[in-house]
Amino acid sequence: MDIRLAALERAPYLDFIARREQASFLQTPAWAEVKSEWRGQLLGWYDSDRLVGVGSVLLRPIPKLGRSLAYLPEGPVLDWEAGDPAVLLRPLVQRLRGLGAFAIRIGPPLVWRRWQAATVKAALADDTVESLSQVRPDQVEAAGQRLADCLAQSGWRPQQTAAGFTAGQPAFNFQLPLAGRTEADLLAGMNQLWRRNIKRADQAGLAVRTGELEDLAAFHRLYLETAARDGFRPRPLAYFETMWRALLAEDPDRIRLYLAEHEGDLVAGATWVRVGRHVWYSYGASATAKRQVRGSNAIQWRMMRDALAVGATVYDLRGITPGLASDDPEVGLIQFKVGTGGQTVEYVGEWDLPLNRPLYRAFQLYVDRASWSARLRRLAGAARRLARPSDPTVTRPEEGV
Repeated sequence: MDIRLAALERAPYLDFIARREQASFLQTPAWAEVKSEWRGQLLGWYDSDRLVGVGSVLLRPIPKLGRSLAYLPEGPVLDWEAGDPAVLLRPLVQRLRGLGAFAIRIGPPLVWRRWQAATVKAALADDTVESLSQVRPDQVEAAGQRLADCLAQSGWRPQQTAAGFTAGQPAFNFQLPLAGRTEADLLAGMNQLWRRNIKRADQAGLAVRTGELEDLAAFHRLYLETAARDGFRPRPLAYFETMWRALLAEDPDRIRLYLAEHEGDLVAGATWVRVGRHVWYSYGASATAKRQVRGSNAIQWRMMRDALAVGATVYDLRGITPGLASDDPEVGLIQFKVGTGGQTVEYVGEWDLPLNRPLYRAFQLYVDRASWSARLRRLAGAARRLARPSDPTVTRPEEGV
């Protein structure tokens, strides 16, 4: 392969993504607009004159030093199975080094290992199992193993995910396969609790509707309530408004807002993001009151059915942590997602390539401190949840470092 890298205009970039089976919404040009504190750049990989890959690079400068962290969240978008990873990444390293990057972080969403819901459920019931890494996967993908081996041999460093959500993207995600399935199939694949809660929401008269820009303020108030209850740092309303405008400007069905209401009260809300045939549940919120009407189950069921209706092959419930112990602060989230009957997938994950080692070490110290602060907030939230019934349904993707 004769691979070269060049800047790419927005139109051919979007056309390339549209022709692929799947590409992460974090690699769309619109997402670079959402991350306003970063400087975005669109790149194209060419084999001779043929476009074979794209990548949205986010550059975060260090004030006064003229150096930046270069980050490709859930990217770049390349055919890792067909090409030599070392050959594909070499021009990226050269280009970003020339732009003054002190380190590069990539996160190819290439599946490495898979665990079916029944396997995870059995592990949750086993007191001797504390982490998903102790459980034999139902499937190991050769392409994922090959990429991980190549990155390790080329000096890239894997980012740790064992102690909870990190500052980047989660390596472990929970997905519901949709290809060739009907609504009846999806219901049959859920556990009894999920089916009962969906029925309970319907009997209670709970209604789920899609919202507009003006509904974001109500969603955000519920999101702030959720953050205070569960111990995570919330994003401001302006962030969600920017995300809404940027994603919809790129594609009229890139993002949706879902609201679950009961007798005039907003009890749950969630955002739904779509790129091609892949749909993600991205942000969620739920009220402390009226848990008995099961707003979170109802809103997820509506989003799953809508994903099926637009021809999606995957409904992605996003990140989980690998901890399976009964006292793990995030185990409730795993139990909730496993109930849908999908599968846990482990991506190759995020990898760093240090280009300036002193600056990279300083960056790592900063990230470690920030991560521990976030963990302490989540532990405090977990302690509060143990004291009362909880609704472990909120997904909190960390879209950047």
